[in-house]
Amino acid sequence: MVKIVIKNLNVRYSNLHVLKNVSFDIEKNKVTAIIGPSGCGKSTFIKTINRMLDLVDSAKVEGEVLLDGEDIYSMDEVVLRKRVGMVFQLPNPFPKSIFENVAYGLKIHKMFKNKNDLYSKVETALKDAALWDEVKNDLGKNALDLSGGQKQRLCIARTIAIEPEVILFDEPCASLDPIATLKIEELIEKLKEKYTIVIVTHNMQQAARISDYTAFLYLGELIEFGKTDKIFTAPSNKKTEEYLIGKFG
Repeated sequence: MVKIVIKNLNVRYSNLHVLKNVSFDIEKNKVTAIIGPSGCGKSTFIKTINRMLDLVDSAKVEGEVLLDGEDIYSMDEVVLRKRVGMVFQLPNPFPKSIFENVAYGLKIHKMFKNKNDLYSKVETALKDAALWDEVKNDLGKNALDLSGGQKQRLCIARTIAIEPEVILFDEPCASLDPIATLKIEELIEKLKEKYTIVIVTHNMQQAARISDYTAFLYLGELIEFGKTDKIFTAPSNKKTEEYLIGKFG
């Protein structure tokens, strides 16, 4: 079942044409990886899905991005960003307690009935982010004192607390060690049961391990899109094959 439709997407920054007529569908409750060399438009692409480019004065977006059939540019952006959460490359917890980090969005959107309900929702989010067992006795601790991997899982907990439908990950493991990376990958595999996931990654092994579908971008164009197994074992495009074997990128 299709969750997001991307149709003839073009993005320009002033005179720089960054994404060129990109079209493909993102399946519900699947992991879609966006791969390609630096500067190919991966991060720009992911930022179109929750309209973060609205914050960039020089950015001009053309084409369609449909969420459950509705054009995201006809939606209130606050509502859109509640439905489409984002986890960034560098963990960015607020300088508050672990509890307050997760409770923040719940309070903003008034998504709890009372203190007990708020606590329960924070606990559920931390459990779903595979962090509860490590922090349950330290919820008042400053989030900035956590390890890098814990901070990133806290940011995931903060994102899922407000019950989005889609989670965008922009290089979520780029600053993490291999053990923390493995935990995030295992978490993403579990999260797709509840959420549609789009992940930008430079790590092709990671894309092969955790994604169901892969989109290969090169110089702003979609070169190939399909099931990950096929993309990595029998790509249709010569350029995809050359990128995967390391001839460029």
